[in-house]
Amino acid sequence: MSTSVGRIKRRADYLRIAAARQYRVMPGLVLQAAPRPGPSQKAEAAENTRAAQSPSALREDAPALRIGFTTSRKVGNAVKRNRARRRLKALAAEMLPVHARPGHDYVLIGRPATVSRPFDALRRDLVTALKRLGLHNEDAKDRADG
Repeated sequence: MSTSVGRIKRRADYLRIAAARQYRVMPGLVLQAAPRPGPSQKAEAAENTRAAQSPSALREDAPALRIGFTTSRKVGNAVKRNRARRRLKALAAEMLPVHARPGHDYVLIGRPATVSRPFDALRRDLVTALKRLGLHNEDAKDRADG
């Protein structure tokens, strides 16, 4: 059974995840993560400025985890950036529902090596980053096999 995955689209969400300063740099990608605001944090978030709030992150029916993607010009021209982003999207669709811990938001950042790195190596990079962040779903092997 896979976890429901949503998309991060609002700048405020990207800023909140970056501010959490929970990230791992791997040869093929950078993974940022932050816990989702829970019910106890909703009242606190309501008191903050409008820019810091994220209505999509505070909904009760929100997906179990959300993912965002970004690539900078350091990756290359538009063709290379789009290819890197497409590869990260395919990687996330395959790996995160099984391996990532629900209740968190994740951002995958493309690096210049993302374009040419073998896909198996990108898989290993993502799983290693999740483990180093302590966000690897421990029963992932059971769910992947069954």
